[in-house]
Formats: sequence, C-alpha cells, structure tokens
Amino acid sequence: MDIYGIDFDGTCVDHHYPKVGEDVPGAVAVLSQLVDNGHLLVLNTMRSDGPLQLAVDWFAKHNLPLYGVNETPDQREWTNSPKVYAHFYIDDAAVGCPLIHPDGFARQCVDWEKIARLIESREDE
Repeated sequence: MDIYGIDFDGTCVDHHYPKVGEDVPGAVAVLSQLVDNGHLLVLNTMRSDGPLQLAVDWFAKHNLPLYGVNETPDQREWTNSPKVYAHFYIDDAAVGCPLIHPDGFARQCVDWEKIARLIESREDE
C-alpha cells in the first residue's frame, strides 16, 4: 500500500480555478485503479475554503475515497512539517510529469495514460 499525493487543478481537472474544470482524460480511471489496488489518496492542493470543498466533492462524486486533504492523517504524530507526506506525488507542475494538452482545455494537464504505465512498471519491479 502506497500513499499518493494528488494535485487537483491540471491534474484531475482542467484549470478553471475557483471552478472545477472538465475531468482530465484518464484521471478517474487511473485513480480508481489505485484505490482498487489498496493505495491511499491524499488531496494535495493549493485550494482552500469553498474551492477546496469543490475539489473534495469531485473525489466523492467519482467514488474516490480520500485518505487525507492537504495533510496525511497520521503525520502529526511524527512531524510538525506542513508538507503532505506521500510515497508518490502526481502534479502537473512537477518536473518530468508527463503532460498532454487536450482540445478545448485551458492548459496542459497530466497525461494519465503515461502515469498508469509508470505506476505499472514500478509495481512490476
């Protein structure tokens, strides 16, 4: 079981902050597969207040349980760091994160097809 820190805008949905954009192609399928394989998801986003709740609602709408929101539940037991603890982070702003620019999207977003292959290759090791 791994913990995945998941960004929201540009990672799960198109950039339309503070609104929620269209789902990034493949995001729901890959996140569902992670959950089905016993991994935990922590929402790791700059959103707060009402816009944060919209992101949390997006995960609920897609039956994607969150282990944490902008924090890993048990990390306060061993650190005072505000950084979300995860084994892996998926974020459109991360150096090296594979990106696509679907027609009609405001900006580039995560290429979930490539992310799925990266995860599969890591799990095969």
